[in-house]
Amino acid sequence: MKRHEFLRELHKASGNRNYLEIGVNDGRSLRLSRVPTIAVDPAFKVVTEIRCDVHLVRATSDDFFARDNPLVHLRGGRHPLRNLRRGRSPLGYWRRTVLDLAFIDGMHLFEYALRDFMNIERHSDWTSVIVFDDMLPRNVDEAARDRHTSAWTGDVYKIAEILGRYRPDLVTVLVDTRPTGQLVVFGADPRSTVLRERYDEIVAEYEVPDPQKVPETILDRAGALAPEALLQSGFWRPLARARSLGIRRSRGWEPLRTAVEGVAGRRS
Repeated sequence: MKRHEFLRELHKASGNRNYLEIGVNDGRSLRLSRVPTIAVDPAFKVVTEIRCDVHLVRATSDDFFARDNPLVHLRGGRHPLRNLRRGRSPLGYWRRTVLDLAFIDGMHLFEYALRDFMNIERHSDWTSVIVFDDMLPRNVDEAARDRHTSAWTGDVYKIAEILGRYRPDLVTVLVDTRPTGQLVVFGADPRSTVLRERYDEIVAEYEVPDPQKVPETILDRAGALAPEALLQSGFWRPLARARSLGIRRSRGWEPLRTAVEGVAGRRS
């Protein structure tokens, strides 16, 4: 299954009510959205019809997330009326916007992708689904930090190892899509500060000169799940229901974790 086919089906399976995309390029992935959307890219050139309510932001993702209330377009962030009816001030009672589905396909260097994840996680919760693109380079040249090939993933493949090492509380699933795979992340926790606190340490360790020593398991796709297996899993409906009902992490995350890990055990 090609990556855009997978993303199209993921929009359906996840039941997302909003969507954030980092890295728009020509809009081929953006055109799959049918929900309120924010798309961020400093140099997008959209050449395809977009069929959603979209806010296109011409900026770097770092600058975008530095804005005051960057997700205001998604309109899910403020619900003061209930408190006003009780005679209370709405100040302090505004509910933050929570991202349902996010796609990270910006700068193809791991430190940029990691910052994108950290920023997105601040606006997510355990029912959010976060996807990284270009996680399974096909050869060492394609995985170089300094681009010298037509097809280029850069070294974002390192994100899988970094999250596994520093954030074992998350569930990460490598997906064997064509041409260069994806990583789907479940269980985001906006309260976590681990990555921010250790960001400089992570970059110092993982930023190494070319050629990159890409693990054989990545090049061979040894740990990647068939996309159909993930899309056809039974946990999507309970996940969407928990999201719509506002079920707390303490009640919903562990059953979801068990279900996702069970599916992830079925490799392609």
